[in-house]
Amino acid sequence: MAVKSFEVVEHTADWALRVHGRSLTQLLIHAAQGMNSLLVADSEAIPITETRQFELDVYDAESLLVEWLTELAYWAEMEQLVFGEFEVTAVTPTHLTATVRGGKAAELQKHIKAVTYHNLEIIQTDAGLEATIVFDV
Repeated sequence: MAVKSFEVVEHTADWALRVHGRSLTQLLIHAAQGMNSLLVADSEAIPITETRQFELDVYDAESLLVEWLTELAYWAEMEQLVFGEFEVTAVTPTHLTATVRGGKAAELQKHIKAVTYHNLEIIQTDAGLEATIVFDV
C-alpha cells in the first residue's frame, strides 16, 4: 500500500499536517503541497506566472522544514502567490537551494500566521521520513 504524501490531522486550535517522504527533498515538497491544500481549494488551477529562488541555511532539518514553509507562507500572505512547482537543487539537513514556480491565487481559503515548532520532529520510518507540522491559522 502506498503511503500518502500528506494528510490533514485534527488539532485543537490550529491546523496540522502529517507529511511523508522517502527523502528530505520529498518531505519538503510534500509539506509545501500539503500547506497549499490548506491555502487554496485547487492549487493546480493556479497559473504558473512567477518564479522565486530560495536559499536557506539553518541549524537542523526541523528548522529547515519550518523556514521553507514560512518562506512559502510569506509569499502567500503578502502577495497571494502560491507555488505549485518545486525544484530542489541542493538539500542537506541544514541547507536548501530551490526554485519555485506558481502564481496569484484568486483567494486564500486559510491564512497561515505561522509555521510552528510545536512537537516538531522529523522521524525515520520504514517508508522514509515523517513529520507532523502545526500551523497557526
